[in-house]
Amino acid sequence: MERTRRATAWFIDVGLVGAVASGLAVLTFHRISALFTEVPGLATRGALDLLASRGDVLDASRSFGGSLWDRSVLYVEQGLVLLVLAAFLYQWGCVTLLGRTLGKGLVGLRVGPVPPRRAARRAAAATAVDLVLFAVACVLLVEGRILLSVLVWAAAVAVLLLNALFVLAPGRRSLADRAAGTTVTGARLSRPGATAPGRTSSGSN
Repeated sequence: MERTRRATAWFIDVGLVGAVASGLAVLTFHRISALFTEVPGLATRGALDLLASRGDVLDASRSFGGSLWDRSVLYVEQGLVLLVLAAFLYQWGCVTLLGRTLGKGLVGLRVGPVPPRRAARRAAAATAVDLVLFAVACVLLVEGRILLSVLVWAAAVAVLLLNALFVLAPGRRSLADRAAGTTVTGARLSRPGATAPGRTSSGSN
């Protein structure tokens, strides 16, 4: 069944990106852990701040703790940026070079070959739908903007559901397909409205 094949392809692709996310999470954890090996240096700066603050211990301690927290947040944000970039390059590289992502290839679906510029538009849209809004929500959360983070999470889920509705609608073209003017088939790339031999349904992400 075509819907099952599209869903399977999406889960495979998301799983691959999830594996990259796990690796980046481990790397980020180790980078944050390494901060504590720098505590003597940070403590020295904290002591200098204390001397310069004329005995305001509370303000100096806030500066010391804030330095650790700000760098930890920076490492998390860098990890999320790398994840988004990796997801984009995966989508763009696979569609440009192979005409399909690995997930689509495993279930017999195809997107291209697609010219690099159109593939980039498709990859950007697919990455935005599947990942970017969730990454933004995570950044807002670690920065302490909890309410805004919840709103962005809700928007991310809404966009994901909207994309699923587009795939289930007649024509079955995802937001990424509409952005790039592509249609996923079981045989070859076709323009919107074109008919491919055999299967003509389009895929998600």
